[in-house]
Amino acid sequence: MAKILIAEDERDIRDLIEFTLKYAGHEVIKAKNGAEAVELAPQVKPDLILLDVRMPRMTGYEACRALKDMDDEVSSIPVVFLSAKGQQSEMDVGLSAGAYDYILKPFAPDQLTRRIAEILAKFDITG
Repeated sequence: MAKILIAEDERDIRDLIEFTLKYAGHEVIKAKNGAEAVELAPQVKPDLILLDVRMPRMTGYEACRALKDMDDEVSSIPVVFLSAKGQQSEMDVGLSAGAYDYILKPFAPDQLTRRIAEILAKFDITG
């Protein structure tokens, strides 16, 4: 399956996402904030990056912009935001930062795995 980097500052949510994605057969790398995700991405070369929007040290938007400014190997990795903020203006900021999509919190584990599967299929990623 796919290698997925998740950046989420709340440990319980990070652990839930990790458990859900591992149960679906994916390899998961965890970051506690956007800065850590930007540091890890070139090292681990994930197939997909999930970023929370509101994080300390570096927001998801800042992290996404930084990732998209890296070399092609990193900048071409699809980024998906996880956010409780569902306003169109928030989503527009995320998409203009280079994200592919938004997944709104709260989400059920089966909704997350289904949405991730759709995104991976769209990018023809099998892991």
